[in-house]
Formats: sequence, structure tokens, C-alpha cells
Amino acid sequence: MTTIVHYYLAPQSPWTYLGHQRLMHMAQQAGAEVRVIPMDLGKVFPVSGGLPLGQRAPQRQAYRFVELERFSKHLQMPLHLRPQFFPVAGDDAARLIIAVGMHHGSAQAAKFAGAVLAAVWVQERNIADTQTLSELLSENQLDSACLELSRNADIQKQYDANTQEAIDIGVFGSPTYVIDGELFWGQDRLEFVSRKLLGK
Repeated sequence: MTTIVHYYLAPQSPWTYLGHQRLMHMAQQAGAEVRVIPMDLGKVFPVSGGLPLGQRAPQRQAYRFVELERFSKHLQMPLHLRPQFFPVAGDDAARLIIAVGMHHGSAQAAKFAGAVLAAVWVQERNIADTQTLSELLSENQLDSACLELSRNADIQKQYDANTQEAIDIGVFGSPTYVIDGELFWGQDRLEFVSRKLLGK
């Protein structure tokens, strides 16, 4: 029986970007399936004690930059600490990831999520811009019809359902990985994800 990793994410999260490729590699090595579940952090934070970045204490905001730079160097992953288009609304990109999943399947949705994350943190592109999203679809050889599909009411319903599901199971940040009901929050917990996948 294939193990499933339920991968709750916000497509504008730098921590999700830093963990994405490692998660995908771990899942591939373990023969696990990754199900990408975009969620609305704007609705998750108020019920879980989280604060939007701009409302956090200055000490926490400053330390965030330290940690991002530290992990970027440690993982040898390029990352702009202050990308041109951040903060950015992730809702349109989240809905598009859902649409890609519905149209092309979960593997392509996961791949596309990685492209969206890199667009923000490596390429400094605006993922709230329709043209950017259209270009990302084309660059990843995905059907342009996904953009129109992402505006469908059914996609919004799924996005809302994803968010409520995240709240119901206790998710409070991005990324969160859930395996057999066990939560792992943050890309710095991926070692434990790997151990879980390998049955250690």
C-alpha cells in the first residue's frame, strides 16, 4: 500500500520553497505519493495563534532573515531574502495549483507548486499576476486552460475545503507534512519525515 504525504502549503512561503525539492526526493526514494494541499494562511493564522509577517514583533522579523539566509547557505539553495514581489497574495497561485492537480494529476500539481515557489524566491516574479501564472503553466508544459479552470467556483470550494481541513487537523503553518495522521511542521522537520517514510 502506497504511503501518502499530505502536503499543506501556502505558495508564497519561503520555508515551503526551502523544503519542497527535498520532500519530493524523499517521497520518490520511499515510493510515497505526495498530495499537494494549498491552503489559505490568512484563515489558518487567526484560529491557530499565528500572525501575518508584518504584525510580528521586530525581533522575530529580524531573526527570520537570519534563519532564511542560514538555511539557504546550508542547503545551497538560491533565495532572495527580500524578493521584489513579497509580501504577495498567494490565493490565485494556490487555486491554480489545485486546478493543475484536477486537470493533470497530483504529480504535476506538486511539480507546479515547486515552480511557483521558485518564481517568488529565486526568480523574483509576481505570482499574483495573471501573466506570470500563464507563463509558469507554459514553462512547465501544462494546459493553459488550467488558468480559466482555477477561476471556477468548484476550485474555490476545494481551496476553502483544504483550508478547513488544515484547521480541523491542527495545521498552523506552511509547510506542514502529514503522514498517517502525524504532523510535521516546517522544512527543518524533514529528517523526521524521511524516518517516518522509511519506517524508522
